[in-house]
Amino acid sequence: MEHGNPGCQLDPNRIEEAIIKVLAGERQFFATLITAYERQIYRYCYCILRSREEAEDAVQDIFVKVYQEIGRYEKRVSFSAWLYKVAYHHCLDQLRRRKRRTRLLSLYTMQFVRNYHEAPDDSPVDKLFKDINPEERGLLILRVVEQYSFDEIAQITGHSSVALRKKYERLRKKLVQQKANEGGCSHGEVAESN
Repeated sequence: MEHGNPGCQLDPNRIEEAIIKVLAGERQFFATLITAYERQIYRYCYCILRSREEAEDAVQDIFVKVYQEIGRYEKRVSFSAWLYKVAYHHCLDQLRRRKRRTRLLSLYTMQFVRNYHEAPDDSPVDKLFKDINPEERGLLILRVVEQYSFDEIAQITGHSSVALRKKYERLRKKLVQQKANEGGCSHGEVAESN
């Protein structure tokens, strides 16, 4: 099952046709894939990387990589799951690079590091994501926003679906507790919205 933008159904046959044409050398059909998934992949990258500029760059890099490696796509998984797998690994690589870069810069001056980080946004989503790690953010986006099954998320991340289900349940409890500590909604309200 292909997942699309919330108000817009993607036709899996149209996606598969575009892939076949790209594989046959008709490069212009790759635009169909970009149009279909660009917004979702940007949102996913932004939620993990927490930087608009890095997310924009990541989306470009991901689609270049997908174009170069489209011959490796196997129909046994949905194209969107394969695309999210590429995005997941690319974002993790970006975070590792960022962490190394930040460590290197901190050796030179602590003041530079303080100025290097972006000021946090006070939106509810930013408050929610502030206290969870990038892997948890990715799981939350794939499960809640994109509505992938745990089996599909396992294919994307390379983790077992049982482990992901447990991690998701711990994350949900953590967020319920966080909301309760802020004087927000009760456990029942969060459970009903889930």
